[in-house]
Amino acid sequence: MPLENKKHEKFCQVWHETGNKSEAYRQSHPNSAKWKDDTIHNKAYVLSKRGEVKARLEQLENDAVKAHGITIESLLLELDDARHTAKDAVTPQASAMVTATMSKAKLVGLDRIILDTTVKIVDDGSSEW
Repeated sequence: MPLENKKHEKFCQVWHETGNKSEAYRQSHPNSAKWKDDTIHNKAYVLSKRGEVKARLEQLENDAVKAHGITIESLLLELDDARHTAKDAVTPQASAMVTATMSKAKLVGLDRIILDTTVKIVDDGSSEW
């Protein structure tokens, strides 16, 4: 459902289309045309953190995914095809293969590094605290 505030709705629409919060702010707030870039970046950041704006952007993204029939499975298949194409090329394209593999990892959440920072303290009785 579109936001009641027309500027916020336009911000969401442009942010969704361009992926650029600052550009979305510029287009949705014409009075910002003469502002410094830092000011626009800050205002765009603040606006992007508002609950209703985040919810609207998520709704726009979900609608786009549904409209285009995109699923994680379909993306994984496309990336697998791209990897095989790069591998089977006359001159195998290693960087394209790695990019496809890493993109697949990102889709399924395997690109996150998890560090175990558990510390075990053993008291052997030789020192006083």
